Amino acid sequence: MNARSRNALAALAAAALAALAGCASTPGSGPAAEAPTYRVGDRWVYHVEDGYRVKTVWDETREVTAIGPDGITILVTKKGPSTNATFTELWASPGRMSAGPLCNDDMRRFPTPLVRFDFPLAEGRSWRAWYDNVNETAIATGTLVARQVNYFARVQGWERVQGYDAIRVFQIMRLDDDTFWHWPTECRFTTWYAPAIRGTVREERLAQYLEKGGPGPAGGGLIRTLVAVAELVSFTPGP
Repeated sequence: MNARSRNALAALAAAALAALAGCASTPGSGPAAEAPTYRVGDRWVYHVEDGYRVKTVWDETREVTAIGPDGITILVTKKGPSTNATFTELWASPGRMSAGPLCNDDMRRFPTPLVRFDFPLAEGRSWRAWYDNVNETAIATGTLVARQVNYFARVQGWERVQGYDAIRVFQIMRLDDDTFWHWPTECRFTTWYAPAIRGTVREERLAQYLEKGGPGPAGGGLIRTLVAVAELVSFTPGP
């Protein structure tokens, strides 16, 4: 991707993200959020809406099913009028993903765990890295096998969200799914992590890519593949 294309994608993504965030308040200062101690049976339920004009809705349940030497196993279930999916994530430790989807539904394995949350989370802290990964979904369809994704995150501060004190984390992911007809997908997530529930209380998820070969300096059109908001419905701690 040339510089003009990258700048155009960044500007369009930022504008869409601002619209998605809407009336979010300015984050404030507070203490660092320490790494959680999960328990088998910890269970989070979210209501998710995706899309602009035509909404796709589902309930997303995340449950810790095992904790052992290999890490933390989380079962994820999505159920809605047009959605029915179940998959398993593996976390080497809190905030560090060894296997699971990153932005879309592609299941990936990371030889070096990808740091989604670099605990303790303190205002102004940031981290960035390239990660090797094996895209198991792409292998199953005979396409992409193993490449790299880029991940950047910055902790922005504390807010009161869904009745919880939560620290806001902004994340940008550049995927490895470019093809002959489109540039890599860029994902921009804003998540609010609440220590009281050992998880997020709200997530704003945006993903999009630019088509190649258009008449303008940025190439073709901008295609959004994800514009979703997930809000916590309930949290049930494990015994």
